[in-house]
Amino acid sequence: MRTDAQNRILDGAAAACLLAAFGVSLCIGRYPLGLSDILGALTGAEGMAAQVFWRLRLPRSLAVLVSGGALGVAGAVYQALLGNPLAAPDVVGVSGGATLGAAVMIVCFGGTGLAAGAFAGGLCALAAALLITRACGQRGTAGLVLSGILISALVKAGIMLLKTLADREGELAAIEFFTMGSFADITWRALPSLCGGVALGLAVLALLRRQIPLLSLGDAQAAALGVRVQPLRAAVLGGATLAVCAVSAHAGVIAFLPLIAPHAARLLLRGRSRGMLPLSFLLGALLLLGADIAARLIRGAELPVSVLTTALGVPMLVSLMVKGGRADA
Repeated sequence: MRTDAQNRILDGAAAACLLAAFGVSLCIGRYPLGLSDILGALTGAEGMAAQVFWRLRLPRSLAVLVSGGALGVAGAVYQALLGNPLAAPDVVGVSGGATLGAAVMIVCFGGTGLAAGAFAGGLCALAAALLITRACGQRGTAGLVLSGILISALVKAGIMLLKTLADREGELAAIEFFTMGSFADITWRALPSLCGGVALGLAVLALLRRQIPLLSLGDAQAAALGVRVQPLRAAVLGGATLAVCAVSAHAGVIAFLPLIAPHAARLLLRGRSRGMLPLSFLLGALLLLGADIAARLIRGAELPVSVLTTALGVPMLVSLMVKGGRADA
């Protein structure tokens, strides 16, 4: 009971910070909005401020919140499933697959259906990794990681080929922009598919939330407890990947966030697995909102959000390496 109370306190504090960050996100941008502008827009006022709020600022802030939460949960699931604190969607080639799918649409179809291509590319990369793992008779997480490395290598080759064929002034720039991640072009039109994909993926994870910790025990122990390891692993990976692909399809590749948020949650929970997914969602949303706000504060040009998430992620990786080295010493 004490653990549950502590988790509720942490979730409440994170939710309060998230609400504050969401409010700041509504105000920050090239056209700053004040509290009076937002209240006026909510009460039916018209004018430029109301247009900016309804058409640009609110859908973008909602998209960032949903995307950050989805990436935080997906990162926590990947790390638990693969038993590796450095695991992320890149491990099984999901991010690369999404980039390849987007690049195909940019080069071959002029950018039409880019979101659908990225979405399909990420899911196909996961499916290919699972198929290779099964075909090679590998049953553990090590086989899945090796398959992911192979898929990532093939995907990178495909991306390089498409970059070679791309128009340097338009298509090549669009591919590079996709890999940097941005919410600058998010409108209400993108929210149904973004939120729908994220909701479906997180629903699968919510239904299987009690079985996910069992997979982290290892295949042998999980099977001894009556878990059907292979189908469960595929379902959990599918749910997490679906959420990641929904984000990548609309905002591009968001680097390091699936790594950062679960580690922050783990530190606050002091290693407890209970309450990991909700807190990872809240912290992922909070961190991505903070990065997106900082990206908009740059005058003259908006930074890609992955620049800032990488700036947060690298120091965390260094701290983990330092702690690991001390523990081995």
